[in-house]
Amino acid sequence: MNEVSSLSRAERIDRSRARAWILQIHYRWEAGGGGTTLRDSLVDTVATRRISPKRLPYVREVLALLDENLSEVDRALHRALDNWRLDRLSTIDRAILRLGAVEILFLDEVPPKVSIQEAIQLAEQYGGSDSPRFVNGVLDALFKRTERDA
Repeated sequence: MNEVSSLSRAERIDRSRARAWILQIHYRWEAGGGGTTLRDSLVDTVATRRISPKRLPYVREVLALLDENLSEVDRALHRALDNWRLDRLSTIDRAILRLGAVEILFLDEVPPKVSIQEAIQLAEQYGGSDSPRFVNGVLDALFKRTERDA
């Protein structure tokens, strides 16, 4: 079963909002120089902000996967980026791409098209004017590459 058919409307909304928290925590982590873990940034965030208990499990799961697989996620994104380097992207675009990529690469219960659409929505809310199209192109290329390699 995939995310679209197995989650209620309320659960899908919670999942979307959890992704926004993941984006904020990733941003905090990078702003701090990335010298700690994403989990440490989550702990710092939870100490000062209230994340709904319904959203925390997904936030923890995705951040743990990103912590454990960051170099693999970045390598996959590097291959999907055409004439761009990950370190040259805005912090927000890089975070959105990493979030979408970790879902595509490691969360089978989330359909890649859902991950891409959710990333586009985050880019619309938090990124620049070109971010939604850019995020769509990179994650679509990543998805097609992983589909082809499977």
